[in-house]
Amino acid sequence: MEVVHVVNFAPTRKQLKLLVAREAGEVHKLELQEISFDPAATWARQLLTLDGAQAQRLVGMIRAVDNLPLAEGETQRLDDAVIEAVFSDTDAVNRLYGSDPERFRTLIANDATARDVIAVARRRAAVERFRRLLNDPEFFAAQCAGTNREAVWQQFLEDNPWILGVSLSGQLLTGWDKQKLEQTVAGYSVAGVGKRADALLQTNGRIRSLVFAEIKHHETSLVAAQPYRSGTWAPSDELAGGVAQVQQTVQRALRDIGERLRAVDVEGAETGEEAFLLRPRSYLIVGNLTQLLGSTGGVHADKHRSFELFRRNLYEPEIVTYDELLARAEWHVSLVEP
Repeated sequence: MEVVHVVNFAPTRKQLKLLVAREAGEVHKLELQEISFDPAATWARQLLTLDGAQAQRLVGMIRAVDNLPLAEGETQRLDDAVIEAVFSDTDAVNRLYGSDPERFRTLIANDATARDVIAVARRRAAVERFRRLLNDPEFFAAQCAGTNREAVWQQFLEDNPWILGVSLSGQLLTGWDKQKLEQTVAGYSVAGVGKRADALLQTNGRIRSLVFAEIKHHETSLVAAQPYRSGTWAPSDELAGGVAQVQQTVQRALRDIGERLRAVDVEGAETGEEAFLLRPRSYLIVGNLTQLLGSTGGVHADKHRSFELFRRNLYEPEIVTYDELLARAEWHVSLVEP
């Protein structure tokens, strides 16, 4: 497509021609011509020709002029560095965005790299919030205002389901219900008031299986306050109770749902999606391994040994602490950093 802009200065005129790619919408060639229409002497002279990247740079420079921070009477040389500075100026970019927000949105939506950067930035922000919740007691206490500690973590993981999805298992896990992790799995459940699972997940592949997770909080004690015997620390009542809770949840789900869960729509018709419950995997997310350190910061060997032997000899559920979950999330974000 050819766009021509004409400025008349009798008996000559100057003509600016832009050759624009129809699909991409980019200027591929820019020509500035001077043409004389004097009947006594008709002539044309090429004043300027820019191809490809040269034309693009000139167009970018012209677009940037309106956003240059210049005082009255001031002049400034406009080069690539200036253009870059304009687009690094938040106010200037905001003015550009305000002039045509839809074009900005379209550019970002059509730029796979931009979408990736946004996704990674969101996950990086989620990891930073995770870190604060885990390591900043004052921040965590403020988040608990008007609710309880488990609810804070439940909401955080609801908002960031990828943390469970990529961190708990070697398989990719996603929520059975795309809208909500927490589901009733017994009685009036997803199969048909019953037992709730804090997170009902499913593996992904040609055949899917259900996975259960129970979410406690990071301050839940991992071992008892006092040793059971010399060198032996029993699991805390809260940890043992959480284990029993998960086991009961899974058992009741097997009883009420059976070996296969079929998804249904709002009208009760089957959607074709299904997941199996064949000895389903289950997880208990609880505590923090820093509880197994001594007062000087070193590992308390007896506490650590007692806890690790307990969870490694436990068939189900698998116990994952919050600091381990954070480490996995940090590792995932580091892999996808642009």
